[in-house]
Amino acid sequence: MPSHARPKPSRVPRTLLRAGLVISAAGAALAAGGAATASAAPASAARGSDTGATASALTGALVNSLGGGLGPVKNLQVDPLANTPVDPLANAVSTQIADFKPVGTTLLTGALSNGGALKDLPLVGTLTRVLPG
Repeated sequence: MPSHARPKPSRVPRTLLRAGLVISAAGAALAAGGAATASAAPASAARGSDTGATASALTGALVNSLGGGLGPVKNLQVDPLANTPVDPLANAVSTQIADFKPVGTTLLTGALSNGGALKDLPLVGTLTRVLPG
């Protein structure tokens, strides 16, 4: 059968699969954080119907799951081709006009091409300090 006559594969199942994987990973992270918080909760809060204890347990589960889940992400190398001869971000372009300071692209791509993580990026690095972990 010629390639133009083959039926096109549908993208819907792959998208649904990715969404399902993201939701299940988030649920597993929340369950792990909730189990850690529930084991540390006092016995009187576990058998009572106190909504304050439930809210604090849910808050603790969310904080514990985000803290453990985002810590490694901030230290992960963003550019997989960093420090290799085929890295497209290593090609810097710069210019200088008259006596002004030279302007180049290494200010933006230098941290990535040197193998920097998310926390090492110029603008995003300061924002990642707010994230737990």
